[in-house]
Amino acid sequence: MAAPDTLYLKIDQNVVVDSYQVHLQDIASIECTNEAVLRQLKQKKIYTFPQKDTQKGKKHRIQVFSVLKIIQQIHEDFPDLEVQNVGESDFLIECNAGITENKPLEILKAAVLCVVIFFGAAFTIMTFNNDVGVADVFTQLYQQVIGRESDGVTELEVFYAIGMPIGIMVFYNHIGKKKVTHDPTPIQVEMRKYEQDVDTTFIENASREGKSLDVD
Repeated sequence: MAAPDTLYLKIDQNVVVDSYQVHLQDIASIECTNEAVLRQLKQKKIYTFPQKDTQKGKKHRIQVFSVLKIIQQIHEDFPDLEVQNVGESDFLIECNAGITENKPLEILKAAVLCVVIFFGAAFTIMTFNNDVGVADVFTQLYQQVIGRESDGVTELEVFYAIGMPIGIMVFYNHIGKKKVTHDPTPIQVEMRKYEQDVDTTFIENASREGKSLDVD
């Protein structure tokens, strides 16, 4: 008796689609030695996003799935197919269909955010310098090294003012649109952690509220 074909299934925790009709190839990477099975399953419809929620008057954008639900749908067409999941056990699908980007509004948001960050960072640096007494330290250091009191702005303040923005750019690994190294920046790392936390919260909340699509 021939061994059943094996399908390898890999789905990321967060999948973004651009259509209300979601097919298996839109959300998963799949591999099978049976090319006929593979072609058919790639076109299999997994879910359809309602274009509008008639009860709440809101558009559905996110749906949480259990991978067991996907395996169940696969077995509806191929009951003898062995499925090996090498991805997430629970994941969410986000639909971007029908969303139009308001560029002027996005530019305005970015501009406001830049202004807030600029003045917030400047205020933080100034309060830090005052708290630790940087000016007094520079005055004492200048007097000890040069042998006389400073008469205002000295080389220490100049190089400190130059070195601080350079240090910030090196730390955040960005100079304009270019990266200093190929490593991810601290902001990118924190954003990925934040996205993972958000996805995990969506999945856990949907599971607790019974809104996750799972096997019966």
